Amino acid sequence: MDLLAAAGAAPSASEFYSPIPDGYRKGQHKYVAVLGTVMSGLGKGIFASSMAKVLKDKGLRVAPIKMEGYLNIDAGTLNPYRHGEVFVLDDGTECDMDLGTYERMLDQNLTRRNFVTSGRIYSEILDRERQGVYLGRDVQMIPHVTGEVKRKLRELAIRGDGTGPADVVFIEVGGTVGDYENGFYIEALRELAFEEGPGSVCFVALTYVIEPKTLGEQKSKAAQLGIKRLLEAGIQPHLIACRSSNPAQRKVMEKIAMFSNVPLRRVFSMHDRESIYTIPDDMRSGGLDREVLSVLSLHDRVDTRHEDQARRAWAEFERKLTGERSREVTIGITGKYAELRDAYASIEKAVEHCSVHLDCHVNQRWIETTEVSEENVAEKLSGLDGVIVPGGFGSRGVDGKIACVKYCRENGVPYLGICLGFQVAVIEFARNVLGLTDASSTEFDPSCDTPVISELPDQKKIEGLGGTMRLGAQDVKIMPGSLAHFLAGGRTSMRERFRHRYEVDPTFIERLESRGMVFSGRHPEQPIMQILELRSSAPAQDEGEPVSITHPYFIGAQFHPELTGRPLRPQPLFMGLVAAAIRARYESLDPDRWAQMKREPDLSRWLNSPSSTEQRV
Repeated sequence: MDLLAAAGAAPSASEFYSPIPDGYRKGQHKYVAVLGTVMSGLGKGIFASSMAKVLKDKGLRVAPIKMEGYLNIDAGTLNPYRHGEVFVLDDGTECDMDLGTYERMLDQNLTRRNFVTSGRIYSEILDRERQGVYLGRDVQMIPHVTGEVKRKLRELAIRGDGTGPADVVFIEVGGTVGDYENGFYIEALRELAFEEGPGSVCFVALTYVIEPKTLGEQKSKAAQLGIKRLLEAGIQPHLIACRSSNPAQRKVMEKIAMFSNVPLRRVFSMHDRESIYTIPDDMRSGGLDREVLSVLSLHDRVDTRHEDQARRAWAEFERKLTGERSREVTIGITGKYAELRDAYASIEKAVEHCSVHLDCHVNQRWIETTEVSEENVAEKLSGLDGVIVPGGFGSRGVDGKIACVKYCRENGVPYLGICLGFQVAVIEFARNVLGLTDASSTEFDPSCDTPVISELPDQKKIEGLGGTMRLGAQDVKIMPGSLAHFLAGGRTSMRERFRHRYEVDPTFIERLESRGMVFSGRHPEQPIMQILELRSSAPAQDEGEPVSITHPYFIGAQFHPELTGRPLRPQPLFMGLVAAAIRARYESLDPDRWAQMKREPDLSRWLNSPSSTEQRV
């Protein structure tokens, strides 16, 4: 009897539980499952997203999903030190940073269907149990929990990327084979392959080839034992990806191939590279894409014309990525998790995209703001051509961020403030331009006398979020003639992703703008400020002389622009910052070279912006 048909039988008639969503067609959808061995953090998401891109380039619809073993419902409460950046999807889902890798590599917006945790699986099962969905059955790990995993995979297959059903669903299982918390995912995948039939699921084992310095050679034993754990779980891998510092040696790959029953042509060296964006072409060069198509019998669905176009566009990006750059700048990223690069992964990638398109090598200097003060900020920021103050929560390191903002504003250093970086720019301006020396945020001081940043209950009702956080994509209305308007390509509206609780208090907006701060991006209907910049001068006030503001590039965003940056479509606010940094480095130091640079089409597009000193608002 067909297992899928049996799964729909009455509970008393069958022990199978494998829910089949309406409209699901067995054989139409294929699956690639990427599992880790030896240790976590090897790059399963990088491998899965790279292979997904290769297949998408062939005209196939792909849909990735990350399956995490932890009991949190989502990643929203996780400390960056434990799990890296929290990536926010368009629909407001707070998820693992690997989802950012998928979005950037595939140039595709994902949703909550592309991310699941053990906590969410268990929560949904218990809700169904209370509703009597299981018809009196005792709810067990097998078949009910594994059945819910298969349900989610099949639902994702039906809905695909939003434009149609997926040809291939890419499944990344967090953690390592042998972990208690992800064991039911692995069992569910074994069952899925059994139920869907041969040629339906391609299993990939990502393993680690160690290279002890004391030995001076690569050793494969740990990789062999890790793959053995996968075989013990009833899964025979079709492909092996060898993670290593240097290219995996042929003899090591031969040992792993022989031990795992995987042909040598399906063993791939996933060693350290200059950029993860070079991996898709390496996979193609190694024939790995053809092997996946063969395992899944998908050769007949390939669109060669689509593939040729996609490969040409990516090849041009990769050529610029790996080639020599004609100029160099240094940009500081001043945050309180600076020692943990994964906490700002999307910022790092957004800067990388811009560096490629502007033919500029960008040195990223990471500065811990807990170590920055008014007294040493000049020393800490010396030699920088631009500064990014990223988001964050809590009061730790805030004084250092405010000191960085003041230094950038007063010394003409190109500045981009993101989320909290937007808020501290308002606080700094209120303190040092408006003279409100006790200006602060109720996040840092709930009882402060001048809360220029605060949590506004009325706004939460307006937004209809029901909680304390504004999450996900929302429209931003852009002021014509502003720097933001120029960066947005002349658009008067843009859609960006938010993740914050606190806003600019509307009672201070008029006073801030009267002294030279411009809120060039706002909520379409409510007094919620979303982009700020500076104008060249402000009218005289009763209490003092006109404020003179001269700045080449000063902009802040309450949203997170880094989340929407893509390799072939770099994020405009970051492009403006890198271009301004190039100007800051070369305009005065090398005027002749600067005059030549301004004529370059790719750079002049961003250099000819109406700088903040030239705004007419």
